[in-house]
Amino acid sequence: MTIRPAQEAAADAAASVATTTGAPRRRRTNGMSRAQSVIRGIVLGVGAVAFLFPFYYMVIGSLQKKPDQTLAGLVPNPANLTLDNFAAVNSRISLLSGLVNSGLFTLGVLLCTVVFGVLVGYALAILEWRGRGATFALVLLVQVIPFQLLQIPLYVLVARNYGLADNVLGMILPFAINSTAVIVFRQYFLQVPKELFEAARIDGARELRLLWSVAIPLVRPAIVTAVLLTFIGPWNEFLWPFLITKDASRQPLAVSLANYITSVASSTANPFGAVTAGALVLAVPVVVLFIVFQRYFVSSDLGSGVKG
Repeated sequence: MTIRPAQEAAADAAASVATTTGAPRRRRTNGMSRAQSVIRGIVLGVGAVAFLFPFYYMVIGSLQKKPDQTLAGLVPNPANLTLDNFAAVNSRISLLSGLVNSGLFTLGVLLCTVVFGVLVGYALAILEWRGRGATFALVLLVQVIPFQLLQIPLYVLVARNYGLADNVLGMILPFAINSTAVIVFRQYFLQVPKELFEAARIDGARELRLLWSVAIPLVRPAIVTAVLLTFIGPWNEFLWPFLITKDASRQPLAVSLANYITSVASSTANPFGAVTAGALVLAVPVVVLFIVFQRYFVSSDLGSGVKG
């Protein structure tokens, strides 16, 4: 009867020693994690400043009456701020018309990217058909072919054969199917549990119903991701719209600004301010879009609809 209490006392003593010796270890661990958090914050802060500095410099340059490209010019001087640079650009090219043309071009590309990307990605991931693997291999092969190699034959096809020069549809057509979006949608559809489709088929749902009611609601993050990743391409696209449009009133803002920089900007009172003002107008919609929709990059739980 006296042995058991002694064993219990020894166990309690060992536990207290382990607790005492473990406390500094936990403190050291917490200290290391805090140090890592501080280092991570410093690195991220420096990276954020490095990425935001060009945009800040563009904003300051677009508002200066006289260009000040020294270090002192990085600090806004109220006596040297004006909106005349924007007026100088708008007097030579219509910023509103350029924004509308860029918006139509970009929206058309985004609509085609989402529609065709969802359909092709669903077919490659969910449907069983002969040649599916070879088709996906061709989609991957398209990724390594530079678009510049295809521009001349595309120009002959679209402008001469189809007669779509100086037309929004002619600008959209070569970008209607985006292989990157197809791959993104295919990978998301592969993550959707097969049990959901099997249950819907048992209930009598057809493939379009499955796509609309089951697959698309679960891959909404993929749709937003594809839109955000695709938006920057057509919005800043220069070479193809420059080839296919000769009428200045139908050119996107990127093409209009390029023509302005090469032919008119040097004759203005403040060429640097005029160029940065036009670049700012072109960049603001992209920055706003990413700020508003950045939270949608987080993927949803695709397995939440399966029980057990």
